Amino acid sequence: MATIGKLDVEVKVHSKADKFFNSIMNSATIFPKVCSGLYKSVEVLEGDGQSVGSIRVVHFAEGSPMKTVKERIEEVDEPNMKVVYSVIDGDLMQYYKTFKAIIVVIPEGEGSIVKWFCEYEKANDEVPDPCMITDLVAKNFQAVDAYLLKA
Repeated sequence: MATIGKLDVEVKVHSKADKFFNSIMNSATIFPKVCSGLYKSVEVLEGDGQSVGSIRVVHFAEGSPMKTVKERIEEVDEPNMKVVYSVIDGDLMQYYKTFKAIIVVIPEGEGSIVKWFCEYEKANDEVPDPCMITDLVAKNFQAVDAYLLKA
């Protein structure tokens, strides 16, 4: 029987919450520019890349253990600065039957807290927890924060 698991990452950033959430919503253009060491490109296949039902293909940079991931935006809650997406194809799906992620940006003082949660079901019990993804997420959020502070 495959294992179901959850992971989370919390990153304190200096950027204002609305500005950071806007960068998450515009990730198809911002992430490859800001995190070229992590992303080669993000291609929008369906929709506008920001709204429910949009489908994007993330192409990771050379040296990444993953080459591509196709994801669908499942929920956008702008007032609460929350976005939910599911991975529907790509390298990750060799190891996980399901993979869903939630990003929430919470105002805190002059900056904000960015929380990323994932829920997954392993393809089999030998598959490791996706801990490498939590490292990627933390590095990504820190790079976006540095970029926004310079802008």
